[in-house]
Amino acid sequence: MVKKEICKYWQKGCCNRHLCPFLHGDGDGGEGRNVNVNPKPKPNVWVRDKEEKKETQSMCMVWRRNEEKEMERCPCPCKYFLVGKCKYGDRCRYLHAWSWSTDFSLLAPLHGHHKAITAILLPSASDELISSSEDGTLKFWNCHTGECISTRNFDSEIGCIMSDGPWLFVGLRNSIKVYNFENNTQFTLLGPAGLVYALAAHHDMLFAGTQKSVNKTVKVWAKKDNGALEVIYTHTEEHGVLALQGTIDATGQSVLCCSVNDHTVRLYNLPSFERRGRIFAKKEVRALQTGPSALFFTGDGTGDLKVWKWSTDKGCNMQC
Repeated sequence: MVKKEICKYWQKGCCNRHLCPFLHGDGDGGEGRNVNVNPKPKPNVWVRDKEEKKETQSMCMVWRRNEEKEMERCPCPCKYFLVGKCKYGDRCRYLHAWSWSTDFSLLAPLHGHHKAITAILLPSASDELISSSEDGTLKFWNCHTGECISTRNFDSEIGCIMSDGPWLFVGLRNSIKVYNFENNTQFTLLGPAGLVYALAAHHDMLFAGTQKSVNKTVKVWAKKDNGALEVIYTHTEEHGVLALQGTIDATGQSVLCCSVNDHTVRLYNLPSFERRGRIFAKKEVRALQTGPSALFFTGDGTGDLKVWKWSTDKGCNMQC
């Protein structure tokens, strides 16, 4: 008997064929039952690959997922719902939601930007959230009410923003705008060629980056005995990685938010990279930020800025 291939769209929860010629689970056709397509479980242990054992003496290791645990698959979101044009409503076969997880939920959308959000900033000891956009605006939001307090307009699109104490740095095209909120002063730094995409400060030095790249991996570095850094683990995504942000859920678990260029944000427990859920967006999410009280923020290419909150109830893990 010829062995049928398992339908890859059924595995993703997206097959819409009435009589699919490929296998759905252990059935003969498109209406088969769910089965475990990975029957060989691996225990949860702290391990590292054989090659890594030979190359490093670092004590930092990655916890592999327990594939024996049942995890629910993430359904396909309705692309028409995401842009507000689905005519089927509750009768639609696809997911009508902005996220897929029981561990967190959307707290509030913040409207105001008209183009892609490039950065989200929550300065320490401040009750204001700051967001920047390709529409050339810098917006200040009240963290308690979600109200836009003020807007600053620039002649250039904004590539990034960064704060360091009382200083606020705004990356523009061919320049950096600098504000000091203690003495209410501002000035402009000239020198960068092109749009400033990244800013960092270290030991009274400011670094500006005007280039960016899209890579399909998330690499984990650890310090060797001699002080050098080396890659000890590489997590591979199906799509290019756009932004990363570490956060803490309501139970104190470390979580990595990973934005990829299929308009989603994947969330993983650390250090195991166990899947926690997925966030859907109209366009690519290029801005991620964490906040107090189990809050985190996302900003996408349409200008949508969303506030998310971790649930205090322990939810289920999901295979997304």
